[in-house]
Amino acid sequence: MSLLPMLTASFLFLFCFTPPFITAATDGDLPTAYSLLQSYNFPVGILPKGIASYDLDKSTGKFHAYFNKSCSFALQGSYQLDYKSTISGVISENKLTKLTGVKVKVLFVWLNIVEVLRKGDQLEFSVGITSANFAIREFYESPQCGCGFDCNGLELKTESLGRRNSFVSSV
Repeated sequence: MSLLPMLTASFLFLFCFTPPFITAATDGDLPTAYSLLQSYNFPVGILPKGIASYDLDKSTGKFHAYFNKSCSFALQGSYQLDYKSTISGVISENKLTKLTGVKVKVLFVWLNIVEVLRKGDQLEFSVGITSANFAIREFYESPQCGCGFDCNGLELKTESLGRRNSFVSSV
């Protein structure tokens, strides 16, 4: 008996009946990176507009999100943020951990945001040695690369949400 029919049948079984462990999405696929965030109980506004694609290993929560190029912007009266063209981490319900590719400028120093936790109606952003809590309502909309929420000189309603520089010690 030849091995070819048995190998072919095995391949077809694995290819057709094994669920995928890695999900990849582009603009034409669903869900979007923003919908995926919401499915883990995060608001869309923790990611700026412009995610081109992402991949997610559903078994571990490891993800990568891809912009066409790096993304930087300032939030009025607050922080400067920088997203590399690829960001990665581990996502689970109410937790983003092991983040790479996202930095915030506090005073004169750039710090890596390494973790985001949702605690009720608050989001806690950690840079390792310190963290800051923000009301979740501040993240209902996604900022735009280059201009944040102040694009074309038109300030959006989000300034009234009270963004402020409030990094506090997590100790």
